[in-house]
Amino acid sequence: MAKDVESADVRGGEFPVRDYQDPPPAPLVDPDEFNQWSFYRAIIAEFIATLLFLYVTVLTVIGYKSEIDPMKGGNDCNGVGILGIAWAFGGMIFVLVYCTAGISGGHINPAVTFGLFLARKVSLVRAILYMAAQCLGAMCGCGLVKAFQRAYYTQYGGGANELQKGYSIGTGLGAEIIGTFVLVYTVFSATDPKRNARDSHVPVLAPLPIGFAVFMVHLATIPITGTGINPARSLGAAVMYDKVQAWDDQWIFWVGPFVGAAIAAFYHQYILRAGAAKALGSFRSSSVL
Repeated sequence: MAKDVESADVRGGEFPVRDYQDPPPAPLVDPDEFNQWSFYRAIIAEFIATLLFLYVTVLTVIGYKSEIDPMKGGNDCNGVGILGIAWAFGGMIFVLVYCTAGISGGHINPAVTFGLFLARKVSLVRAILYMAAQCLGAMCGCGLVKAFQRAYYTQYGGGANELQKGYSIGTGLGAEIIGTFVLVYTVFSATDPKRNARDSHVPVLAPLPIGFAVFMVHLATIPITGTGINPARSLGAAVMYDKVQAWDDQWIFWVGPFVGAAIAAFYHQYILRAGAAKALGSFRSSSVL
């Protein structure tokens, strides 16, 4: 467990020195978790949060496509547009992370959970059960949309992610990798105890930058893949829509986010947080002794 002291000097002003202590790495398997209600409460929170996330966002996508349908007298100027869809995704993440951060950490995304697991922030058991809860919640959220809007759901694609025409598989995969990197990197930065201690004069409401990261990534990648960056979101929509085109490129929406999350975890923990240098220093010290 590393303990550091940081001070800050901004515009000539000296701020009080604060120390911080990194929590110990999470064990791969922690038997004590199974005896704690907070563990099961966190899994339920991830399930409900992902359900609500898919319910609101997929309804927004379907509503937009309905409003621009030329067969109904619509045009591209109707509806919320891509900007509105991006706001729906980013805004819902902001709200749900704010509501669940103190209970489960507010992951709501298997890629985020995977990145935090690689950084040893959560145990293997918790990571697996979180991912299962997120995927099940996504299916249930899309199932509610399908139940309430059955005709529109099938007609307008069920909010399923697909590689858009004119883009190669490599472009789509790259968009998912970079988009997820931005999101997971933001999660690490917004929740970093060292940052909170060093920059204590700059209050950071963690859900806000995370929600904005989702918003910005959607603006960039909706025209390419419809924006996945969340395997549960892509899987839930594909399962409920259940058409061939929803499954053709499904692997992109798993491989891309997981690779992006892994790169973000490595970059933050071993480059920005100098994890590799600390590990080397500890090794050298033990060798000398």
